Amino acid sequence: MTKFVFVTGGVVSSLGKGIAAASLAAILESRGLKVTLLKLDPYINVDPGTMSPFQHGEVFVTEDGAETDLDLGHYERFISAKMRKANNFTTGQIYESVIRKERRGEYLGKTVQVIPHITNEIQAFVERGARSTWDGHPDVAIVEIGGTVGDIESLPFLEAARQMSLRLGRNQAAFVHLTLVPYIATAGELKTKPTQHSVQKLREIGISPDVLLCRADRPIPDDERAKISLFSNVPQDAVISVWDVDTIYKIPQMLHDQGMDTIICDELKLTPQPADLSMWAKLVEAIEHPKHEVTIGMVGKYVDLTESYKSLIEALKHASIHTSTRVNIEYLDSEQIEKEGTDCLKQLDAILVPGGFGRRGTEGKIKAIRYARENRVPYLGICLGMQLAVIEFARDVAHLAGANSTEFDPSTDHPVVALITEWLDRDGRIEQRSEDSELGGTMRLGAQRVPIAPGTLASRIYGDHVNERHRHRYEVNNHYVPQLEAGGLVISARTPSENLPEIMELPQQIHPWFVGVQFHPEFTSTPRDGHPLFKAYVEAALAGQAARKKAA
Repeated sequence: MTKFVFVTGGVVSSLGKGIAAASLAAILESRGLKVTLLKLDPYINVDPGTMSPFQHGEVFVTEDGAETDLDLGHYERFISAKMRKANNFTTGQIYESVIRKERRGEYLGKTVQVIPHITNEIQAFVERGARSTWDGHPDVAIVEIGGTVGDIESLPFLEAARQMSLRLGRNQAAFVHLTLVPYIATAGELKTKPTQHSVQKLREIGISPDVLLCRADRPIPDDERAKISLFSNVPQDAVISVWDVDTIYKIPQMLHDQGMDTIICDELKLTPQPADLSMWAKLVEAIEHPKHEVTIGMVGKYVDLTESYKSLIEALKHASIHTSTRVNIEYLDSEQIEKEGTDCLKQLDAILVPGGFGRRGTEGKIKAIRYARENRVPYLGICLGMQLAVIEFARDVAHLAGANSTEFDPSTDHPVVALITEWLDRDGRIEQRSEDSELGGTMRLGAQRVPIAPGTLASRIYGDHVNERHRHRYEVNNHYVPQLEAGGLVISARTPSENLPEIMELPQQIHPWFVGVQFHPEFTSTPRDGHPLFKAYVEAALAGQAARKKAA
């Protein structure tokens, strides 16, 4: 029978509940337990797919094509299990499900209410999500509840967790509460009162935490932990200090050193093998002692909010681990390049244009791509970054003046990137879309296995096939591919059913390393293994750096 750990947050958001939950999962997995994670989001959107990156950060895509919260990316990076659609749900999905049942007459004769109907539905979603990851039942399901205690929108989730722990019985559920212990510089003190109030609020709704994770910018002294213990009714050894570190991959060891996994296992009456965190120690060692250093310019329009590129940043870190390289990322505003030119690119070892939506900043990205192509700087374009590379090549090499995407210019004379109106979904059904289609859930989403042309750079990186995740509406227009190929562009992978370009590259006699991919490889990168594309990209940056030093 699956046991549950509910992770809640207090005081303020963005303290790192997702990292804490994922780190606990990593320790439990290292002890031989089968672990899964779920994220419960209290917003009414059905999924984050139509939300602004400025508000929500990155949208993570699962293998089965769900647009989910970015914390699911952390889950996959910290444990071996793959997340699925059922591992993340929102208030919007819960209410949508309950309303459908009401319309079908499943509650006939009853007044549909938050308690018990909404809370029962939440519990059903949690139990179904826990089963979705493993064949059979996982040993432990860690359930992260979004928002903070006291938020009106989080109350149904907290009430459902309380009811579920009561229904499951003793030693079947545990509660972990993450709070802030701020340091007040003018007083020269850590303040425990916010944590005390947060726990008090949690206990008012019937939940007593078994473990407190206390976030601070420094380790919390024992006397402050004792004070928190006294006022929150949590044993002092279960008041865990979580301080700021330079890499999130130190957190599992930090929690284990303070006995968090033992406390949870004791609470749930589990007796697994001792933890083996040697892999995490090796990763941290590699991060702290690199042999090389490169600087990569990430050209985008959300550069002031790096949460928008969370998986991509982590994928570059993973590549740095496995190439013994410190990867410095310079975030460059594409609108600034559009106005001021490409001088800011001159000191870079490589250039990367990530995915995105909308016209704003695209001409600046195209300028950066042209600079990379003409100056033989290693280039990686992801999703929109590939499409813009095709547009730049069409304009400047294939002599298709004014070439563009219909997303940015519906009346362009040369729509080298266009909305594809028909494609096969993951279940083999024909999906159709148009400019008037709803935005939510109408993209090509999830993993797709695609053969790679032999003898290409892509084949040297991936092998015979690539299986990566997608999140986009627009595709390279096959009508223009012959003209692009005549100019030297290579389409090194195409989808088997629709023949859509998946990977483009320039031959190495034209450019040492220039690759664009329609999918999002960052979603499958993990610190354990790195990712072949990002490792090859960092190695190309190193090779280019060495060549420039030799020429100088």
